[in-house]
Amino acid sequence: MGNHTVEKIGGTTMSRFKDALDNILVGSRTEEDLYNRIIVVSAYGGVTDKLLEHKKTKKSGVYALFSSSDSSWTWGDAISKVSDHMCSINAQLEPLGLDLLFADRFVKERIEGVRSCLLDLTRLCSYGHFQLEEHLMTVREMLSAIGEAHSAYNTYSILRSMGINARFVDLTGWLETDNFSFDEKILHHFAGIDYSRELPIVTGYTQCREGIMDTYDRGYSEITFSKIAVLTEAREGVIHKEFHLSSGDPKIIGEDKVVTIGRTNYDVADQLSDLGMEAIHPKAAKGMRQSGIPLRVRNAFDPDHPGTFIEDTFKSESPRVEIITGRKGVMAIECKDQDMMGRYDHDADLLSHFIKHQVRYIAKDTNANTLTHYVAEPLDVIKKITHSIQKAYPAAEIMNKKVALVSVIGSNMAFPKIMSGAVQVLEDNGITVLSVHKCLRNVNIQFVIEEEFFERAIALLHEALIENPII
Repeated sequence: MGNHTVEKIGGTTMSRFKDALDNILVGSRTEEDLYNRIIVVSAYGGVTDKLLEHKKTKKSGVYALFSSSDSSWTWGDAISKVSDHMCSINAQLEPLGLDLLFADRFVKERIEGVRSCLLDLTRLCSYGHFQLEEHLMTVREMLSAIGEAHSAYNTYSILRSMGINARFVDLTGWLETDNFSFDEKILHHFAGIDYSRELPIVTGYTQCREGIMDTYDRGYSEITFSKIAVLTEAREGVIHKEFHLSSGDPKIIGEDKVVTIGRTNYDVADQLSDLGMEAIHPKAAKGMRQSGIPLRVRNAFDPDHPGTFIEDTFKSESPRVEIITGRKGVMAIECKDQDMMGRYDHDADLLSHFIKHQVRYIAKDTNANTLTHYVAEPLDVIKKITHSIQKAYPAAEIMNKKVALVSVIGSNMAFPKIMSGAVQVLEDNGITVLSVHKCLRNVNIQFVIEEEFFERAIALLHEALIENPII
């Protein structure tokens, strides 16, 4: 293993760049402490939403407009607005040492270069021999790359203005002719860098032969972070988030009641990812886990706190619950079919409909004649998959029910009566448990409840299992 760390800064933190400078990049670091780090940056908050589509509301960005419109005017206007927005970010950073002339020139070169490519592609596809659909993923990747290149270049420029020997490592493939694989790209760009004397500032997006977005979509920055850590043999990976990895959501439980998790393992991180509360993208965690590289999750705005240390081999010495979390807006899709009795392939047949509509389930129940899958998808997707299942099994009874999942998680929960005790706490407070899921590995128990009781159930279980353990 090397002596360096690989550290990732998220988009929200990048948007508070003065804090990022003071708490992560520079602050009170000595000359020696400034180096032996590789910094991977995301685009500034909201920029990728404008370039692609809004991650939560799905409001169309440049990509969504380009892929759904025959006119260049809608996406052309949108990309011009993105350019203006990026330049306005540059203006805000000028007092920190950013050379505005060069920063704006960098943005306009990238924006206008992509605009020209999209116009040429539109003209090419108008002849009929080329199909636009075949090139849309490449378009999506080109647009994504602009945001990460922008933030990385600005960070590099500001650090250089402060006398720090920063290096801009552009993995976006801009004007490159070599078609590297993912691994080759990383190794090529990091060859010859002396981490003890240089501070690499790296784009969170990597252009490569495999197509990073085709596999990971918008989780690509953590995949880049992980791949760099593995290939450069980092001693530790660090993710700087806008919050601590805590025992629960402080907005539900209370700031004074939650506790920061000091140590845990990658198994717990996977359980969080499954509920959409990622400490790290599960595919990114896999590479680091297999290479024996631990991960530290730190609060970017609490620099003196060591954060949460995640490693593969950790297991709490004494059994305990570490996190109470969950997910609202979950739909239970129940299929009761008498014909499934005695069939070994009914489950696989039913799952084919989930595969067809690219729907992932986060929990599952089964008995002799009923299969229930719990999914967190928009209503229109739920309707499509329900219709598909009903059409395939006309005699089946299909029921959809909106529920919530509450999850009790820990690296070692091998102690008796935790499940019955948790159920008792909920039942005593008027919350009926509709279903329970527990694995043999004793890291996760999920309770399915009515959605209206979600916040109350989280608070009750946190009090009973973490604040004042009754079991």
